Amino acid sequence: MEMKIKDKIQQRLKDNNVRYWANDNISKYIEPGEKQQLIDEAVPAFENVLQSLLIDTETDPNSKDTARRMAKMYINEIMSGRYEDMPNPSAFPNYIENGYEGMLVVRSELKSVCSHHHQPVSGVAYIGIIAGPKLLGLSKYTRIAQWCAKRGTLQEELNVMIANAIQQQTGSEHVGVYVQATHGCCENRGIKAHSSLTQTTVLRGDFKNVAGTKKEFMDNIKLQQEFAPR
Repeated sequence: MEMKIKDKIQQRLKDNNVRYWANDNISKYIEPGEKQQLIDEAVPAFENVLQSLLIDTETDPNSKDTARRMAKMYINEIMSGRYEDMPNPSAFPNYIENGYEGMLVVRSELKSVCSHHHQPVSGVAYIGIIAGPKLLGLSKYTRIAQWCAKRGTLQEELNVMIANAIQQQTGSEHVGVYVQATHGCCENRGIKAHSSLTQTTVLRGDFKNVAGTKKEFMDNIKLQQEFAPR
């Protein structure tokens, strides 16, 4: 009997001692065409979950094909950051006259899911950077942040992943990432706190060590929050 695609990928991961937690990117170990096969294999698994919950997937017109929609949604959308390579943004040498040395702060909307209950996480990341050897197009910061978010994760982990990716792509030592988000696991279950808001911060280089830089970053965030679309 031929191995399932998920088992083949899992074996590659194990052979290379690669972790495959909910927030890990495993795209390097997925060969062309295998992502669609993963979706096809996941459909009966989702079908079993629905049937275990006593949802009639045969005669309920709203539940027919729900298993396939869920499989596609997980792999192609809400957890796509696990199965797709990190965006390879265009980077430009920082040689504007003597080089831009100021601060840049970019606001990026985020959608993610928590690893514990797979409930939605919705929020905003503010990415601050003091330019390093390379400059990115403004939209590329958002692309990187959203790629990091599209997987099962915790907000604290997400903060770190965004900071790591921005440093990797820009070569800058000076990065700050502030994330503010609401969590479905707090709003829709358990405590059901509909006004809850979680804020996390990662500061590196001058953002951490220079009080004036940290203050400038936080002041920029306040300004962006004041003028952001509502």
